[in-house]
Order: sequence, then C-alpha cells, then structure tokens
Amino acid sequence: MEGQPIASIEHHFSDLEDPRIDRTKRHKLLDIVVIAICAVICGADGWVAVEAFGNAKHDWLKQFLELPNGIPSHDTFGRVFSRLDPNQFRTCFLNWISVVNEITKGQVIALDGKTLRRSHDKIMGKKAIVMVSAWATANRLVLG
Repeated sequence: MEGQPIASIEHHFSDLEDPRIDRTKRHKLLDIVVIAICAVICGADGWVAVEAFGNAKHDWLKQFLELPNGIPSHDTFGRVFSRLDPNQFRTCFLNWISVVNEITKGQVIALDGKTLRRSHDKIMGKKAIVMVSAWATANRLVLG
C-alpha cells in the first residue's frame, strides 16, 4: 500500500493545467502540488510553513519527486496556487481522495500530539515531553 497514494496523486493531478509560462517553470507543477498537500496534511497553515515543511522533508520528498531545482520558495507556492483553476484543482483533489478512501477502505488512524507545558528542564538540558495519541476511528480503539 505504501506509495500507492503518491502514484495516485500523479495520476489524478496529471490533467491539472499549469498556469505558468514555460520560461518561468523552475519547478514541476506536480512537485509543488504534492509538497503543498503533504505540508497541509501535516499542519502547515501558510506558504512559509509549506516551504519549511519541504525543506525539512527534502530527502524524503526526493524519493518520489523530481525536485530539479530543490524546494520551491513560499512565493512560488503562493503564485502558482493563486493562478490554478480552483474548480479543476478541486476535481483532481476529490478524485484522488476517493482513491485513497478505497485503498484504506475508509479506515483512518487519527493522530493527536501535545507538548506538556513546563515539562522541560533547561538547566538539566531536558526538552519538553511530547505525547502522541493514535486512534483507530473505525474500531473506536486507542492504539497508543
């Protein structure tokens, strides 16, 4: 199953029209879209955060994206997404999500993380405690 949703992204977003003129295409449209989707799934809430996600996950992203000129800048993400046809993007995205839903058979693992306040100790060099919970939604079961 690993890798199928990514291949599916490529398939479902292949018809998305690139609004840029050829001489301004330093980054592949699919790379921009995949990085943005992954970043938003991981909690990015703006183009600066999307760029930061891309830079932090560059080695992982490079396994399945071309990234001929590295990670796009936050300005590039903003420019490209502002020019995309929103209806066309929505259609591609919903088609991809329906395939992901079929692959996972609707099963979702919800993750939630919290950093415990005042659990760090700067003097001792100890970082704050981070707790993560995993919840199998279909089975209504806490996994850990």
